[in-house]
Amino acid sequence: MNLDFISPDDQQLGSAMASFSTSSSRPYHIIIFGASGFTGQFVVEEVARTASEGPKGSLKWAVAGRNRTKLEKVVEQAAGALSMPELKSEVDILVADVGDLDSLAAMCKQAVIVLSCVGPYRFFGDPVVKSCVENGAHCIDISGEPQFLESMQLNYHDQAAEKGVYIVGSCGFDSIPADMGVIYTRDQFKGTLTAVESFLTASAGPEGGCIHDGTWQSAIYGLADSNKLRSLRKKFGHKPLPVVGPKIKRRGTLFYSNELQQYAIPFMGTDPSVVKRTQRYLTEELKESPVQYGAYVGIGGISNIFKLVFAGLMFFFLVKFSFGRNLLIKFPEFFSFGFFSKAGPTRKQMEGSSFRFIFIGEGYTEGSDPSEGKPNGKIRTLVKGPEVGYVATPIAMVQAALTMLNESDSLPNTGGVYTPGATFAKTTLIDRLNKHGIQFSVL
Repeated sequence: MNLDFISPDDQQLGSAMASFSTSSSRPYHIIIFGASGFTGQFVVEEVARTASEGPKGSLKWAVAGRNRTKLEKVVEQAAGALSMPELKSEVDILVADVGDLDSLAAMCKQAVIVLSCVGPYRFFGDPVVKSCVENGAHCIDISGEPQFLESMQLNYHDQAAEKGVYIVGSCGFDSIPADMGVIYTRDQFKGTLTAVESFLTASAGPEGGCIHDGTWQSAIYGLADSNKLRSLRKKFGHKPLPVVGPKIKRRGTLFYSNELQQYAIPFMGTDPSVVKRTQRYLTEELKESPVQYGAYVGIGGISNIFKLVFAGLMFFFLVKFSFGRNLLIKFPEFFSFGFFSKAGPTRKQMEGSSFRFIFIGEGYTEGSDPSEGKPNGKIRTLVKGPEVGYVATPIAMVQAALTMLNESDSLPNTGGVYTPGATFAKTTLIDRLNKHGIQFSVL
């Protein structure tokens, strides 16, 4: 078993940065925690598929969770799906449970990076982050819950910075395509980009598509708790970000988008809050010019509007009461017109599904002064990729981890709790994603 021992040089950095190499006491580059969950199983497959991209061409990894039998089954399933029978003997299995802090600590001590796949994160995410910070493991999650993400920043950023630990949330479809898409658009624009709007469309193939109900539950609890998010944000005491160029106009609740040639609504997900946190970091820490952001999602034609209005009204009404929330949780298919299901999508459905993000940016071309006159430059970019929940999300998460392992010199100067854009702005993450089917291009 080949382990890279920490050189004396690394040890001097030890106080500033938790190590990115394995050692005899920290044998795994990656531990997938929650590996037997619905999303976790696809993360396992993605790690197995890309292990040769690890440091020096190899990756030492393990799976962890509450139930050894379920974990064995997931590894066996991955071995079958990928025709890699060797996984059954090569992948170690660790038993760890969010309810048992000693088991979490024992797991975190053995990992360079923990991939946390235990949602809803508002219930299960905090102990994992805390244990990673205390035990010197970096942590990546795929949460789409702003309240969780921002409370982790509030509660653990200083401690993580002190320990040199990087905690990077929302590294799945929420919110790598949007966050890195804004950065890509800015980097491709010749001049000062001042505002970007993104328009998301997701399409399913002939088999249709759906999302597993774990995501539905996160949305239910998130909406029920939206007041708490507002008071959490006050605690940061942030000053408003400076606005460069004209202030971005917010579009209506429902409008016909010429960009998409269909009806669109504001995107209710976590992207706007993540992008805003990234822009704050880039402005305050790196003294870059902030980009304003608006996010919208296409909903199709008239018939979909009726469904959406009906489902939306039911949802907003029921989510206010505990009996209503219980109903929503019990019957996801009924209340979401089949968009969410307890079984999750089939592999056939996943193969037929895809997403497209169009980014439309404006700004001031090189040589023009952003403090004078109207923006005189425009740019359109595209980020497109496979099915969002269980194909694009594992790709994004695993590439984020591989980027951290291979390019630790390009990460922010100190550890802390960061967004994907803050963490990876200076890395080759976008090139890596391009090679794996999440593609960034200028239109």
